[in-house]
Amino acid sequence: MTLTIYGCYRSRASRNIWLANELGLTFTHVPVIQAYRVPDPQAPDAPLHTRSADFLKVNPNGHVPSIDDDGFKLHESLAINLYLARKHGGPLAPKDAQEEGLAVMWALWAATECETHALNLQYHLAAYPPEKRKPEVAAAALAALAAPFAVLDQTLAQGGGFVMGGRFTVADINLAEVIRYAKPATQLFEAAPHVKAWLEACQARPAFTAMWQARDAEAA
Repeated sequence: MTLTIYGCYRSRASRNIWLANELGLTFTHVPVIQAYRVPDPQAPDAPLHTRSADFLKVNPNGHVPSIDDDGFKLHESLAINLYLARKHGGPLAPKDAQEEGLAVMWALWAATECETHALNLQYHLAAYPPEKRKPEVAAAALAALAAPFAVLDQTLAQGGGFVMGGRFTVADINLAEVIRYAKPATQLFEAAPHVKAWLEACQARPAFTAMWQARDAEAA
């Protein structure tokens, strides 16, 4: 039985590597880089990237991450985490149908309510060079995330610091890996203290820090 995770650390593959670390899974990591980060994707010596012919055999959509779990191929980072948690069980996995529904709900909520806005905060407050940042985009993202952060803050307050089952689960991992994009907007976290404490606790876990150290060691 072999698990292969495709995608560089500086991509959404970080979510899957964090979860694999939490589960203690042995896996092969293939660091596929995003094609837009490659100076000349068509060059004969170009690194393996999302438009490479070999990778398109794994994921014809041309995106990372993907996994190959003993011949079973799956794409989309949040779905991959839900699959791996269900397969390997334990306290990270949903314990019943209701928790299964909650885990899926929070994954979709993170993707639809938060991710685009959180990424815009990351780009326009920190990642982009100053001349490329658009204050109006950051302001719109900040306004859009105020309500979702309030929802998440209340959920965490009522759930003992977790979003599902009163314990740390795959739902927390999927959410935390989206919410972290918004970290440059410190005012969001100051207004949602339970979200701030929860994200700090998630990122203090050894499995996360191991993933992050590997990410820091990877070429930007």
